[in-house]
Amino acid sequence: MHSISATFRAGIRAFLPIAVGIIPFALISGIAAMSVGLSIPQAIAMSMIVFAGSAQLVAMQLLAEHTPMLLIILTTVIINLRFVMYSASLADHFAQLKQRWKWLSAYLLTDQAYALAISLYQRKPHMHYKPWFYLGAAISMWITWQIGAVVGMLVGQQFPASWQLDFTIPLTFIALAMPAIKNRRLAAVALCAAIMAGATVMLPYKLGLVLSVLAGVGLGLYLEGRQA
Repeated sequence: MHSISATFRAGIRAFLPIAVGIIPFALISGIAAMSVGLSIPQAIAMSMIVFAGSAQLVAMQLLAEHTPMLLIILTTVIINLRFVMYSASLADHFAQLKQRWKWLSAYLLTDQAYALAISLYQRKPHMHYKPWFYLGAAISMWITWQIGAVVGMLVGQQFPASWQLDFTIPLTFIALAMPAIKNRRLAAVALCAAIMAGATVMLPYKLGLVLSVLAGVGLGLYLEGRQA
């Protein structure tokens, strides 16, 4: 990869195998947006502005429960805190990038684009044009997500209002979480969050969701600190 264009194309190629796994969740995101009463313009705006799959799904679930907007914002911020750590670990690799491209890179940051980029950077620490590999993967991810979400919105719009589709949101989270539990530490974090969610399910405004996220993140940081 000796040019910007070649490196960018390599990022696109690296993303293609995982696109198959992204499309179903993008579709469900679009369907869920319709199920909570958003119009298609509102749903598209949310998908493009927020662009954070898990945060979008949680926000839509909270909207369906008529949760106060301040609490919805707080919850999504907590969920997205991991991107601060992602950004910090990418900072050195993007040091020479112009500021406008850094802003775009920050907006496009996802778990998938980060994982693809950082794994390559670790294997090839001296490669040229590092940010452009990331941008190739991240832009591909953005396009795939937006197309999938819009298709989901169009499909969801056809369902009668009497159909209750809210169940798709927790099912999606279960499908996302299970493959990620690869060791005892992650299993403990998931169990902690699940227990907290069950214990606080009766709290108003979905406060239990916030507390379960905080409990899981707190335990994860504690266990990671013990391993260090």
